[in-house]
Amino acid sequence: MPPNNESFNQDELDAPSWLDWQYFKEVLSAHENDEEVEIIDVNISPATGKGDHYASIMFRAAVEYKSKKGKSFKSLIIKTMPEKEGHKKELLGDSHIFETEISMYSEILPKFEEILRQAGDETTLHVPCIYHSLKPRQVMIFEDLLPQGYIVLRNREPTCEEIRSAYCKLAKWHAVSYKWYKEQPELLKKFKYSLFELPKIEKDDFLMHGMNHFINMLDSVPDLTVYKQYFEKMRPVYMKRCRETFMEHRLNPQENAYYVLCHGDFHLRNLMFKYNKASGSLEDCMLLDFQMSNVGPMPNDIIYSIYQMLSPEQRHNHRDELIYFYFSTFTETLKNINYNGELPRLCKFRQQLFRHKYFEFFLLTTFLPVINAMKSGNLEISEVIENRELRATLYLNEVYLEDVRCNLKRYLHLGYFEELE
Repeated sequence: MPPNNESFNQDELDAPSWLDWQYFKEVLSAHENDEEVEIIDVNISPATGKGDHYASIMFRAAVEYKSKKGKSFKSLIIKTMPEKEGHKKELLGDSHIFETEISMYSEILPKFEEILRQAGDETTLHVPCIYHSLKPRQVMIFEDLLPQGYIVLRNREPTCEEIRSAYCKLAKWHAVSYKWYKEQPELLKKFKYSLFELPKIEKDDFLMHGMNHFINMLDSVPDLTVYKQYFEKMRPVYMKRCRETFMEHRLNPQENAYYVLCHGDFHLRNLMFKYNKASGSLEDCMLLDFQMSNVGPMPNDIIYSIYQMLSPEQRHNHRDELIYFYFSTFTETLKNINYNGELPRLCKFRQQLFRHKYFEFFLLTTFLPVINAMKSGNLEISEVIENRELRATLYLNEVYLEDVRCNLKRYLHLGYFEELE
């Protein structure tokens, strides 16, 4: 095992005892359809860097083994639920995130790709899952993308080309799910567990109290204090409005609203990119982590990505052109897969982006300071989420404050602060 390295999340430094040679023998025997698989060697290490994710525990296993085919080697990614007592287990232990993700990999995404293939589109939306289980423990195992040349972007912001690559795949996914939702909504009915429907969200300090830290910051930064009145006004209801956004299609469906199967956690660390070895040009983008996938308003993934994936410069200078690219790809894909209904319109989509403004307020006040802090690479996401005093200091970071200034000015000019409750 690797030493206690500051580059990794603490809870991924030591693999659980059940992740042993016998376990890999059973997994690979099933995968290879060969009961005679013999494990030669296993080396387990953390699969991700500090701050890459929070809702699961992930390990990389380098496995050398023998089968009917002879000697083989696989690098595997093992994804499982947290077992140690603490915030992660308490928040996520009773959730549906693994059931959701297993269904996405085993049922939904392969069918989405098949629909695209039938239209002549060879887009790959997911990496194959070679093993999954819910009992006796929740586990998913994938072939590692790293040896295939894919990387997670760290230590730099994404380029607009990389953002467009990600939006292209999201748009195609959304298009297929939009067609399904219109024509066969029962196929997506079980995908209803969003971030705002985690069983214990109302008791979670991080998710519920970001607005308090934000208002305290407004009170202490002279040029931003003028905005405090708006956030004080929305403070009692903004979380309720966010929940309503995510449950709208079930409890209060809106005429002409655009509902799709959302990714639910569309941020930069849930993407891997592949580049040509000779030229360095971008070849592919792979989507990861479908634990929060849920049917909801199409704007949700775009709003989320604006605050979780785009750089501050892209957020303020390229937002409109990137949304246009995404939406154009979405409607073009609908045409390609022979959607027979009325095509969605960009002007209506932008109205719906505005209608879900409370989700923007939530992301600005709760997630954005954490995302900004994680870019330094010096903080573990669990310590940020679980330490209220540390989180409070993130709101005075100068990079975050400048981002807030630009966003609040935009909100003001677009009328976001009108008709607040």
